[in-house]
Amino acid sequence: MYAVIKSGGKQYRVTSGEQLRVELLSAEVGAPVSFEEVLMVGEGDAVRIGAPLLTGAQVKATVVAHGRGDKVKIFKMRRRKHYQKTQGHRQSFTEVRIDDIVAGA
Repeated sequence: MYAVIKSGGKQYRVTSGEQLRVELLSAEVGAPVSFEEVLMVGEGDAVRIGAPLLTGAQVKATVVAHGRGDKVKIFKMRRRKHYQKTQGHRQSFTEVRIDDIVAGA
């Protein structure tokens, strides 16, 4: 069984037992979290699609770790104008393990 969930403005296709990096969540390591915004649940040919969300469906997960991604360098330059600007950014993430997918009614 798989599901499509929405977290942090992004959509993820998840299955049970999978580890996934999502936007930073405010939960302790080892704490259970549940994703209520389920867009689609499917198993084989049987697929249920929400309009826009499925009622009663949720995905249960456990927080494995928190971390920060690789550094991304941003460089802006205007040629012949003597303008250069360098920035860097590291995005924070939460790694979760998908435990269970509840399809609902």
